[in-house]
Amino acid sequence: MAGMSWTPDLDYGKSQETRARDLGMNTEPLTGRSMEVFFEPAEEENFVYPWAKDVDFNKRTELDADGLTTTEVNAKIRELMDQGYGTIVIQNPRGKHSLGVGILNRLNLIIEGSTGYFSTGLIDGPNVRVNGRVGWSCGENMMSGTVVVEKNAGSTFGAAIRGGDLVCKGHVGSRTGIDMKGGTIIVGGDTGALSGFMMQRGRMVVCGNAGKNLGDSMYDGTIYVGGKIRSLGVDAVEAELTQLDQAWLTRKLTQYGLMPEQGVGHFTKIVAGKQLWNYDNLEPTEKKLIL
Repeated sequence: MAGMSWTPDLDYGKSQETRARDLGMNTEPLTGRSMEVFFEPAEEENFVYPWAKDVDFNKRTELDADGLTTTEVNAKIRELMDQGYGTIVIQNPRGKHSLGVGILNRLNLIIEGSTGYFSTGLIDGPNVRVNGRVGWSCGENMMSGTVVVEKNAGSTFGAAIRGGDLVCKGHVGSRTGIDMKGGTIIVGGDTGALSGFMMQRGRMVVCGNAGKNLGDSMYDGTIYVGGKIRSLGVDAVEAELTQLDQAWLTRKLTQYGLMPEQGVGHFTKIVAGKQLWNYDNLEPTEKKLIL
């Protein structure tokens, strides 16, 4: 990669656990009931839900949402998937709320316009492109797939996201990635205050500036900021930007056409200071200071 001096032992000379820790991911022992294994690599039928529709991505249709309610549009999407359509283009969304929610299926969904609150939330599998703006809480509780917003997004972008890639090429509001539990959030512009609040897992990339109290009370995960940070929140600290970080940023930002001309070496990496991990053991005066 241009402008980067790659050290092979960073990738191959260290254990997987060490490389994961270098990327800001941490392991911790889990107690209680053991996890049941539901998926086996050789059992392809278990990679999707039992009720998943068999769709053909080359089978394309358009759905005019003008004059339809949100419930009617979402029902039409499911009807079209029943008919095998794997690429659905929604015309005239008119800023409707909750469009494209609860899709637990592979699907190419293209929204030609802007949506309101809670669009494409609770999804697991589809690839969505919104050729406009989105309101609050786009991609809330997203499990897998991709959502790419071509313009700006409202507050709580990617609230409680658990997996997949959620991308806004413009600016977003406050509380981006609040209670984030996994996956990747990428912002091409600026993000507002309290982004990454109570973040638990995953990665957030902000190519522009970040508002005040970034990463406040974050438990784990990693935040990368390409611009200025107005202030860090409680227990959010700056960490070393490693070559592994730069390699991952380069790959991800190039994938979505957001790679800065100057590269990624200027990004600031923010992680949890982990001083709140033992919150119950703090003295009352220390708790008062945190609150």
